[in-house]
Amino acid sequence: MPTPARRELAEFLRSRRRQVDPRTAGLPAGGARRTPGLRREEVALLSGVSHTWYTWLEQGRDIHPSRQVVDALARTLRLSVAEHGYVLRLAGHDGATPAGADDGMPAHVQRLLDALGPSPAYAITAGWSIVGWNRAYERLYPGVAAVAPADRNLLWLVFTDPAVRRLLADWPGDSRRFLTQFRAEVGPRLADREVTDLVARLEAASPDFRAGWASHDVDRFSSAERRFEHPEVGTLLLEHHQVTPSDAPGLQLVVYTAAEGGDAAAKLTALAGGGAPRGWETRQAWPSPPDSG
Repeated sequence: MPTPARRELAEFLRSRRRQVDPRTAGLPAGGARRTPGLRREEVALLSGVSHTWYTWLEQGRDIHPSRQVVDALARTLRLSVAEHGYVLRLAGHDGATPAGADDGMPAHVQRLLDALGPSPAYAITAGWSIVGWNRAYERLYPGVAAVAPADRNLLWLVFTDPAVRRLLADWPGDSRRFLTQFRAEVGPRLADREVTDLVARLEAASPDFRAGWASHDVDRFSSAERRFEHPEVGTLLLEHHQVTPSDAPGLQLVVYTAAEGGDAAAKLTALAGGGAPRGWETRQAWPSPPDSG
């Protein structure tokens, strides 16, 4: 494992060990515990490894846990499916996507985005740089075309662009979700210059990102309904989907489709046509963002 991956695995294991209630692991809750959660020796015992070896793992030493050991630690630490997958990738299992693989934007993928019509869609690389989008997405978020290419990164825009903050109806929850999914994807590549530079810039620019990154929380993507507040058509309820082209595995296509049972389809059609539909109030300015306190 590269040094950054070993360090991240060590910090992640420590953070999760401290969150486990000893009682859920079948251990007595009493006794003097200087720190919350499980002790290292308890994790080692419950996972079938030596105390010394597990201590080395939490110290980030150059050791290589097997898949079986990682699975045992995941059970002991009560890791979620996303967290389990994360530590597997950090430990070099399950074949992480190589850095820089297929980071370009093939013409046929752009044509696919364009063919989605009124459904906003964009393509991101393994490092979450936005490399392509369709007209519908540009109508949803006009800033994507105006931002400098060096800053055209999904995570950077979520945490630094006020227009994105106003567009996302639940910015605290949505931004946290983006951060945890990003960390789950790039954890095995923390040594990549692209990733380290982005994280450093975000830590300097956003206290919210800095606090979220320090938590070491990870999650995996799941399709779900998202709510946007657009200055022209108001509330948009959209289903959020993500797919990977089989012939461009370094890209992810993010597609928003109209949620069922509402007026989102008509509003998306109106946006794609360049204007708000009749009967809806057209606002000339973005609504004021909520006080972040």
